[in-house]
Formats: sequence, C-alpha cells, structure tokens
Amino acid sequence: MRALARPVTVAILTLTTLFGYAPQPAGAEPGMGVPPRTRYGGTATIAWEPCVEDEQVQCGTMRVPADWTRPYGPQIEVALARRPAADPARRLGVLMVNPGGPGASAVNMALDTEFFTAEVTDRFDIVGLDPRGVGRSSPVLCDQKLVDTKPSPLPATEAEFGRIAVFNQRLAADCAARSGPAFHHADTASVVHDMEALRVALGEQKINFYGASYGTMLGQLYGELYPARLRGLVLDSVMDHSAGVDAFLTQSAEAAQNAFEQFVAWCARDDKCALRGRDIKAIWAALMKRAEAGTLADPYDPPARLRVWDLISAAFSAFYDPQWYSFAHYLKEAYEPAPAGPRVGSTPVDLTPHSFPAVVCQDWSLPMGGYAGYRARLRGLAVRAPQMLASPLALTAAAGCLGWPTPPVNPQRPIAKAAGPVLLVNSRHDPATAYVWARQVAQQLGPSARLLTYQGWGHVTYDHSECVSGAVDRYLTDLSLPAAGATCPAIEPEPYGVG
Repeated sequence: MRALARPVTVAILTLTTLFGYAPQPAGAEPGMGVPPRTRYGGTATIAWEPCVEDEQVQCGTMRVPADWTRPYGPQIEVALARRPAADPARRLGVLMVNPGGPGASAVNMALDTEFFTAEVTDRFDIVGLDPRGVGRSSPVLCDQKLVDTKPSPLPATEAEFGRIAVFNQRLAADCAARSGPAFHHADTASVVHDMEALRVALGEQKINFYGASYGTMLGQLYGELYPARLRGLVLDSVMDHSAGVDAFLTQSAEAAQNAFEQFVAWCARDDKCALRGRDIKAIWAALMKRAEAGTLADPYDPPARLRVWDLISAAFSAFYDPQWYSFAHYLKEAYEPAPAGPRVGSTPVDLTPHSFPAVVCQDWSLPMGGYAGYRARLRGLAVRAPQMLASPLALTAAAGCLGWPTPPVNPQRPIAKAAGPVLLVNSRHDPATAYVWARQVAQQLGPSARLLTYQGWGHVTYDHSECVSGAVDRYLTDLSLPAAGATCPAIEPEPYGVG
C-alpha cells in the first residue's frame, strides 16, 4: 500500500501465541459453527523450511478448503512466513500481519526487517499469511494484455460506460479460467477462516493481529467471528466496511481532496517546493485541461500521454507517504516539459497478478443505477473534490465491479462490538482511508476500542511517527490503550525522492 519513490501514473491500490498450550478442544465459535480443524477433516499441517529470501525466516504452505461452506470440497494452498521472536525468553506469542491492498503480500511483510520496532520483533513471532488469491497463495492471474485495455472509470458517454461492464465481464472470465477455485472465494470472510485454521495449525491459544488499510477488515471480522481467540488487535488506517456506496465514494473523495489541499498548503510554507510561490491550483487546472485534450506528455515516460485519470492517480499515489517534494517536481516538469529523451521499452508479460477486483467485488455491494446514476455520482463527487474529482481507490472499486458476474458474498454491514481492547490508529490527512472511517469503526466497536489520531499526513501510520509506533508497541506488549482522544503530533515529510 505504500507509494513508490517517484510519483507514477497509476494509483497504488494494491494500493497486512505459543504459551505452551495445546489446541483447545473443538467447540462452537461465534458466527462460524465448528472450528476449521473439524470442518475439513483434521488440523492442517505446515511443513516449515528456511525462506529463500532470508534463512532466519521460516516459509511454508497450508492447504485449506477453497469454499469454507464445502469443507470436503476442492482445496487450495496458501503461503506462510514466520519470523521467530528474536528474544525467545521474553516471547509473548504470535503477531499475524497483513499490509492491505487488497493484493499486498503478508509473507513479504513478515520478511521485512524494517517495518516493526525491535520491541515487537523481539517479543512476537511475526507471521504473514498471503490471502488466498494474493502473492504466493493460489494467486489470481489474468492476461496482461487484457488488463492493459481497462477503460477509464471516468466515462463521458453511455457507450463508454457500457464498455466498462463488458470489460469487467471479459476480465472475470479470463482470470477465472487462469486462476482456479481461489478466484471465486477470495472474499475477506474466507481469508478470516484461513487465519483461524492457521492459528489451530500453529497450536496457539490466541493470536495478536496487526492489519493495515484493507487488512483492517481482516482484523475486524476475525475479532467478530473468533473473539475468544484474539489477544490484541491493531487496526492501522481503517476501512469502514459498513459504508454504503454513496458514503464510500463521498467520504473517500473528501479524503483525497483534503490530501491535495494539504499538498498545496505545504508548498506555500516550504521553500524547497519546486512550485513555491506559484498558483498550484491554476497549474493543476491547466494540466487537467491538457490531459482531457490528450496533449499532456508524461514527464517520466515521454512521449506517452497522460489522461485525466492518469493525472489524478499520480497525485493519489504521491499523497500516500506523502511524496510532496517529488510530486511538485513532477507537476513542474509536466507543466513546463523539457525536451523528450528516448523512450525506454518494456518487456511484455503474458500473465499478471490481479486480485483486486476478485476480492473487492466479493466484499462490496456498489450499485450505480446505470449510466445516469454513475454520472450523477461523479458530478456530486466533483463538487466535493474539485481537484481530485474522486478517490481513485474508491472509483476503481466501483467501476471495477460494474457488470461483475457474481454478487458479493461478504457485502457491507456494521461490525459487532469488540470483546476486548482494540487499538485503532489513523492519520488525520490520510488520502486512502478517510479519517472519518476510523471514527465510525471505533464507534461500532464500542467502549473497548480506542482511536489514536496521528495529526499528520499519509497512509499507514505505524512507521510515520515514533509516537504512534510507541503506542502500538505498548499496546501489543501489555494491552494498555492510550488515553481517550490521544493524538500524536505531525512530522513534516523529509525531502527525499526529488528529481
């Protein structure tokens, strides 16, 4: 879910306790009936071996039912990684992680040596389970050339709108044919059942969970379905899975527009901004007009042309860290282009991982009401977000599910009250997961939940501030929550990635 070192022309949408106890006797779990080990004929086993990327980390696979309602039906293989606690004498248990996406690899997160502090890595086994359809877990694969023909989510005519649904149907058929049973069962609820099967296979009485962005939905649902199996839960940059289509689009558009306004305000106060003293909104309007006319050259890939969707997606990506310095250079070079150099070719790829629509269209009900309803929503969003027009993340989801051949199996609904203490953290100016979502989810979870606000910018807050990471670490180690209404001060971004 993190942005690249340079702005890019597509949005980042993809952009995650061994106390010596034996597994509990089989018993009913709220919302699930019989635990996974008895539902599909015995506890799953994991054959661990050193990971190729890092021999200090153990990698493995586990087989689970493709469809948890058919426990004796076809199975799929999911991939795992476990980084053992560095200080076994002080070990507190397992911390399952998920970095979000949907489409980001939790195995890669467990392999990452830099994200969590030593306080966490010393005391917890960091365990990553790639969600089904993602990364190494029976990945959803699609024809790269077909994916590259995806229509813009900003159709200007009813015919263009119709082409989006036709494309989605072609894409779904192509991906389903290449991906096996995981494609039809990639919803978040199925992944939560995989997590519980993993807990049983690890022999853990309880787990802890850290989920970022889309991964917060995993944490919320695991806490609802298996409250007795959860010791600690951290939700970082929170998705609100109760939001209906209009709240989902509107609140996310307002968050994206707020991120743009914060970029403008920063440029006015930082003398290192490449556009300092200039009217950024006027420059942006001129770039949008050229993009709409098809005459805006991509400053990082000339002579390719940027369309409106490309431009707002580049901005959205830049706001993730945020990368204000490099984005200001990007806009300056697009507005006043230098002579074009030779274009670097790319090597064609036949297949590409593409799990985003397979997951989102099973998790969200986003009816648009045909072309008239879609255009009405776009007009309303443009009023609330005059520069960004919409959230590229939310609009990609809404457009990507038009005409999808199957209805969602895990559509939106409020989450149940939390059974134990839950820590939510969110930046005030998050471009992707609106701050209001964190507030709404905290209210749904009830008095056991506490929201810590990072007063700064960007998406995923743990590694943005020592104040935030310190609060998370204290919570994970002793389950102590910060005071109600607690905040962490903003930290100005460093001028890296310029040029």
